[in-house]
Amino acid sequence: MRAAVELAKYPDLKVAVVSKLYPSRSHTGAAQGGIGAALGNIEEDHWEWHMFDTVKGSDYLGDQDAIEVMCKEAPEAVYELEHMGLPFSRTEDGRINQRRFGGHTKEFGKAPVHRSCFAADRTGHMILQTLYQQSIKHGVRFFDEFHVVDLIMDGRRVAGVVAIELATGDLHVFHAKATLFATGGAGRMFKVTSNALALTGDGLAIAFRHGIPLEDMEFFQFHPTGIYRLGILITEGARGEGGILRNRHGERFMERYAPTIKDLAPRDVVSRAIYLEIREGRGIDGKDYVHLDLTHLSRDIIETRLPDITDFVRTYLGIDPVEEPIPIQPTAHYEMGGIPTDVDGRVIWDAQNTPVEGFYAAGECACVSVHGANRLGTNSLLDLVVFGRRAGRHMARYARESDWPALPGDATDWAREQVERFLTRQKGEKIGAIRARLQEEMMDKAGVFRTEEGLTEMEGILKELEAQYQEAAIDDRGRMYNTDLLEALELGNLLECARATVVAARNRKESRGGHAREDYPKRDDANWLKHTLLYREPDGSVRIDYKPVVITRFQPQERKY
Repeated sequence: MRAAVELAKYPDLKVAVVSKLYPSRSHTGAAQGGIGAALGNIEEDHWEWHMFDTVKGSDYLGDQDAIEVMCKEAPEAVYELEHMGLPFSRTEDGRINQRRFGGHTKEFGKAPVHRSCFAADRTGHMILQTLYQQSIKHGVRFFDEFHVVDLIMDGRRVAGVVAIELATGDLHVFHAKATLFATGGAGRMFKVTSNALALTGDGLAIAFRHGIPLEDMEFFQFHPTGIYRLGILITEGARGEGGILRNRHGERFMERYAPTIKDLAPRDVVSRAIYLEIREGRGIDGKDYVHLDLTHLSRDIIETRLPDITDFVRTYLGIDPVEEPIPIQPTAHYEMGGIPTDVDGRVIWDAQNTPVEGFYAAGECACVSVHGANRLGTNSLLDLVVFGRRAGRHMARYARESDWPALPGDATDWAREQVERFLTRQKGEKIGAIRARLQEEMMDKAGVFRTEEGLTEMEGILKELEAQYQEAAIDDRGRMYNTDLLEALELGNLLECARATVVAARNRKESRGGHAREDYPKRDDANWLKHTLLYREPDGSVRIDYKPVVITRFQPQERKY
């Protein structure tokens, strides 16, 4: 929507947003804690410090030219949202309020800093509503509940998309000069996840099938604090407000893993610490969770600054966080990798940054790469606003200067074949059973900790599940709102994303950021300071290539927190 708002400034352009959900139900609404920008409203802060933290947080795999763009443009992007009407929480003198957040520091790592601009614990929700209102105001056309199933290609140029209209089951062709994917991640390939049901890696899989590479798919972030068993997110803002992680002995265990910034260490560090505490028998009551303790904070802070998570905990656990600690465990949260792009959102074919004409990506489905091997909290909302805006500007220029791509006569053939296959097959494997096994096995073998043995086994399981998927059947044969069919198409996308993740994870023989190999526990800059590019070959096999990391200001160092 940020790209659409930018494009709508040009009256000669026709702008459409095609969404499989009603727009304000998009998963950006689940982002709670804030958007990072060095405004300096509470204490001194500079974009250079923000850049350093993002580079260090990425375990030095982030591209520093792109990180510089993001951190430099952050204050302007946040003030722009404020001017659009976003109701940020305020300081007493009326400025945008800011809180501490994991991995964000002052003076290049000396102490935590107030950098996260927040609207209580509903920041993503507020951004979503604000941008939706702006889109309506500027006349953007919305096609809600249209599920995109394929890209249309004119040779090596993208010419639009094919989508299925949920209300009728009809296939529609959207012919476009410029197409942007902002389709989110693929967290639903894991059993315990903070991701909504809709996050099934659709955009990633569609691009992958067309020979467009996926970058750094081995790096998947597990957020340290998901509600036990449910995976629903408890924002890092809870720790930014002073929340403490404790093990079964009531010990503040993060003092052992990150002595300087403790509970506000980056997410990969905290998630691994929680797993190690549980593994060594210090989980609560011997189970696989620890406590997030807010009981020392005042009721006023908890209920005014963290109202949503307070409500979640009371609703789903029957616990009042003012009185009792919250049971939490790491939850699959964010895809650092994705469709490779440049700083203008243009999708690229190869390590030489050759652009795919007419094709753009932004947000979680894209890999710029500003997050490298591990994303800092607040940087995802910043990423999508900064690069959504930049992509919109470039799309406007491109659309006004280029001719229409040709529309091939067989544009809907592949999509129609997939739909008819499920609507006509009488008997076969159940989609739900295949998906449940995928999620269970991925959690176990490609989660926070990984090994050669587990990943090799997972590759075999994926072959088995893909074979079952080819023979799968659904019960609903109707055309209108056929969610059975939708889930079948989504499972195909999840399987593609899982395969890319596992192949890349098995290939990278080191530990870095969100990719922790127990058999290769050290970071290996000599051999692995490079991006992975995965290509899906016509026969379905995966080819691996590499792309250098852009280093401008900060040389790789050991990460200490």
